[in-house]
Amino acid sequence: MIGVQGLGKSYGARTLFEGVSLKLVAGSRYGLVGANGSGKTTFLEIVAGDAPASEGTVSINKGARLGVLRQDHYLRDEEPILAVAMAGDVLVTEALAEQHALVEAGVPDAARLAELEDRIATHDGYTLEARASAILEGLGIPVAQHRLPLATLSGGFKLRVLLAQVLLGGPDVLLLDEPTNHLDILSIRWLEKFLAGYQGCALVISHDQRFLDNVATHVLDVDYGTITLYPGNYTAFTSDKMAIRERKEAEIARAEATIAEKKAWVERFGAKATKARQAQSRMKQIEKIEVEELESSSRRAPLFQFSPERPSGRDVLEIGRVSHAYGDKQVLRDVSILVRRGERVAIIGPNGLGKSTLLKIAVGELTPTAGAVKWGHETRVGYFAQDHHEVLRSEDATPLQVIWDTVPKESTSYVRGQLGRVLFSGADVEKKVSALSGGEAARLVFCRIMVQRPNVLVLDEPTNHLDLEAIEALVGALSTFEGTLVFVSHDRAFVSALATRILEVNAQGFRDFPGTYDEYLARCGDDHLDAAAVVLRAKEAKKAEGPAETSALSWEEQKRRNNRIKQLPARRDELVAAIDAAEARKGAIQAMWCEPGFYEATPKERVDALVAEENALGPKIDALVAEWEAVEAELAQLG
Repeated sequence: MIGVQGLGKSYGARTLFEGVSLKLVAGSRYGLVGANGSGKTTFLEIVAGDAPASEGTVSINKGARLGVLRQDHYLRDEEPILAVAMAGDVLVTEALAEQHALVEAGVPDAARLAELEDRIATHDGYTLEARASAILEGLGIPVAQHRLPLATLSGGFKLRVLLAQVLLGGPDVLLLDEPTNHLDILSIRWLEKFLAGYQGCALVISHDQRFLDNVATHVLDVDYGTITLYPGNYTAFTSDKMAIRERKEAEIARAEATIAEKKAWVERFGAKATKARQAQSRMKQIEKIEVEELESSSRRAPLFQFSPERPSGRDVLEIGRVSHAYGDKQVLRDVSILVRRGERVAIIGPNGLGKSTLLKIAVGELTPTAGAVKWGHETRVGYFAQDHHEVLRSEDATPLQVIWDTVPKESTSYVRGQLGRVLFSGADVEKKVSALSGGEAARLVFCRIMVQRPNVLVLDEPTNHLDLEAIEALVGALSTFEGTLVFVSHDRAFVSALATRILEVNAQGFRDFPGTYDEYLARCGDDHLDAAAVVLRAKEAKKAEGPAETSALSWEEQKRRNNRIKQLPARRDELVAAIDAAEARKGAIQAMWCEPGFYEATPKERVDALVAEENALGPKIDALVAEWEAVEAELAQLG
């Protein structure tokens, strides 16, 4: 599917990789990993045809369709969300547009219309809208929003539309650059299932270890100046890579020990006439021993350190009855929170319920429609936004200017030293902010926070764009931070390592739990960061409590329990049938939209009625699915 031969890429004297020869085949999913700046995105751009190689070639099967999710993207804000997603299937959308134009012209070309009809039918064009709607729903964008302008969505949800657009194109080769950024756990699970059933060749850049473990059949490692292919998922790759490195180090150690032993013998006995021939023999043996020189890994970890200039007062942040709405959409309602010094507060839950909005209100980036925010005595806040451009205001600035503007009284050596801690050295400090990769921009924001020396950190999805080494370094630095931490994250390991208090956001509001994430799970059992954990916990509880619990029940309780066990399967079957019927009706309505001449032949009242019916079916299906899930969960507990 993709052939790579002798590929290399250099920028001046700096070589990212060279001598890369690979064969990537259909039916396999390749996780592309490596340190930020090592060349992952560059390799993806070369494969996509967006960037030239310095040497070598990339070949893709003739006629193969490419789907590319890029970090730098352009979307049309004025278009309906559904239309933007549908544009991903270029063949069908172009054919439908030409067909419509010919019909509207009034003098249709029968031969051309037949050709277009054949193309649309061959590529499943009349189900395009239904397919686009299903993908958008899978990525967490409800049907009720599909016909709204794209501008109504936040940046993170716009990226989901772009991902839907790429997936809808039915590509033979799928190139995804950090697709899980800005996705919540449910959308990530949906994407994992989608990729698991994908028949083409997928190449995915991700720093999410769990996602790579669930998706990748192979790993491409950008390191040591080349790209190496490893079979298996990310966990298998790390084990194999470490074993290979250790084996090479052992071989080098043995060779060096042999050389040292022979040299010591020569130095000791070489001057003796009787040992001269043996000494010469050993010297020749030494010359024949080849000691492999191990290249340095491109993987480097930044040295994050957050040291408050002074401690804050006891009460750090008070949010009083805050509400906020974007137009008609209410995202926060009557939220009241008090955060005290030293707490590490993790805000978790599905996207779209106001987590980022709450942080923006807290730091003054957004004015609430109701309520107030009060910061405590001597608080000094460092803010990390999801969108780095919200913090790095000038894209023409350089990292050196950004940090110097933050601490103008400090010396050049101090500023360069701080940048060096986050892996900016040499010419890197003079790069334009607009030219920085996502990981580089994130490290620069953290460097800016470090020199500000805040005693409160407010972080919105801080692990997005960071590589695994940087995430580990960040966890270590935040673990020793002596101030207060408030953060939003979908990274389960990150939350588990840091949180001492959990604020769970759901459709009903906030649930405040004073404790670690593990304690939260033990008490509440709702793992919003790992969908599989809920099922696992239910199974474990069933095994541990099943027989003993039944025997401890009274006769009447057992009777009620047995009746419920009999009723639930019937209700489950009713719900499944209702879901199937509702989805079939929804699909039938969506198929009508695609019928040639439908709008011309159908009265406006009928069209309006169908639109209303379709809009009502989405919430109805959601409610039925939610009840079905509840019945299944109850059956698991009672069984």
